[in-house]
Amino acid sequence: MDGILHTLDILMFAVACVFLMAGFPVAFTLAGVALIFATISVLFGGSVTLGAIPSRIFGTMSNESLIAVPLFIFMGVMLERSKVAEELLETMGRLFGRMPGGLGISVSIVGALLAASTGIVGATVVTMGLLSLPTMLRNGYSPRIACGAIAASGTLGQIIPPSIVLVFLADQLSNAYQTAQRELGNWSPEPFSVGDLFAGALLPGLALVGLYITYQLFVAFTQPHKSPPMKIKEGEAAPTVSKVLHALVPPVGLIIAVLGSILMGIATPTEAASVGAVGALLLAGYRMNMDRPWPIYGAVLSLLVLLLMTANMDLRVARNEISATDQAGIYVAFVLCAILAYGMVIALRRVLKGDVLVSVMRSTTQITCMVFVILIGATFFSLIFRDLGGEELVQEALTGLPGGALGAVIAVMLVMFVLGFFLDFLEIVFVVVPLVAPVLLMLEMPNGEPMHPAWLGVMMAVNLQTSFLTPPFGFALFYLRGVAPPSVRTMDIYMGIIPFVLIQVLMLAILWYFPALATWLPKVIYG
Repeated sequence: MDGILHTLDILMFAVACVFLMAGFPVAFTLAGVALIFATISVLFGGSVTLGAIPSRIFGTMSNESLIAVPLFIFMGVMLERSKVAEELLETMGRLFGRMPGGLGISVSIVGALLAASTGIVGATVVTMGLLSLPTMLRNGYSPRIACGAIAASGTLGQIIPPSIVLVFLADQLSNAYQTAQRELGNWSPEPFSVGDLFAGALLPGLALVGLYITYQLFVAFTQPHKSPPMKIKEGEAAPTVSKVLHALVPPVGLIIAVLGSILMGIATPTEAASVGAVGALLLAGYRMNMDRPWPIYGAVLSLLVLLLMTANMDLRVARNEISATDQAGIYVAFVLCAILAYGMVIALRRVLKGDVLVSVMRSTTQITCMVFVILIGATFFSLIFRDLGGEELVQEALTGLPGGALGAVIAVMLVMFVLGFFLDFLEIVFVVVPLVAPVLLMLEMPNGEPMHPAWLGVMMAVNLQTSFLTPPFGFALFYLRGVAPPSVRTMDIYMGIIPFVLIQVLMLAILWYFPALATWLPKVIYG
């Protein structure tokens, strides 16, 4: 009897993977398999805590950090509809296209900017595939180089903050870190937040962009026929400074406002997500009607001044004593809020008339519901898996591997990499991470220090990025295949991503040997 109960956890995980690979809906598969195996456990004399599921779901859905998810999704969808990517690609292509490999480099740069401003892989890959791929092929680029650059750059939204993947990873790692510290005897550990993981992922994300560009420069100079300079039409001049600034300033300003407010401690990630949503709405309203920009300019300026005032003044009204300076600041803040509200109303009217708002809200609702239903199903799964003894089994397996922390981390990374061929990143985050993270966070990093959750989170995020690029279920490959011209073979897309997947694996090795790349910035910012 005990032997049957002991193997239920392994069988439960295997059955869930089989059903997921067969294409059954993720949320219902996870919850359904969990309930089936909970019933089997009870029939064989085991015990499961099904009564704890409602409180666990309530705790998950009331988590303030996760409020940032629909706001970031709204920001990304709104920016995608406002044609920011199109202008960026056109401007960067003309700016860098005259040099060997310039179009590929411009795709990587635009991919990084879109990752930091939208973070939606599907929209980024489709947009760059529609706009850049025909241009690259027309200028003599190898289909494999072009497809690989577009697919890899489009997935940068998984590692460059603000990223939805990082939000969910931080939530899972925060719980795992608290559990690991309690097991080590520390009952009052320092909290780990989304801001810590955003700070940890920033430098590795930029380093990954640098590796992409380095590879494309290497190909351009060693095999110039595969990525030649762009063919310049007679009389066509390089973009002017004003054109470049017009394309770059809005998205870069939004990135600085969102990330800067988080990293400088002005706002929490949830508050910064609301800033991003408002900024995306104002930018979309500006794009819809550039003839009357002053309400939008005033709203943007008011938003920036409010952020600065929040960082340097106490604007709370419900206080017993308010200084004269703070009182004046509160009055000014009321005026600025009125200007901001007026600009938002103007922007809302414009995007509504332009048939953008309804589609944005529909997409945001669909994506948010999908994500949170999967999260609820994963909560069912992880709770029953723990009740069946799965947590102890995972701990014994990882700590018993040869090589200590190195062996455990390599094993987890290999499992996540292989699962990425068949499962979506959300399934891996919600199912695998809660099981392995508490065990890993009790081990030491390569430099002998206790394992930092930011380092582990960045390692997992880089690894999860490969799930978008690896066949047969790499979503970036599907998106690109859907918009690529018939002359591009599916094998060209599959072969084109191989060097970029190897670059991502190289990034994992770099993070292993130089963990400070992920831990230095969080320590500098948060101590």
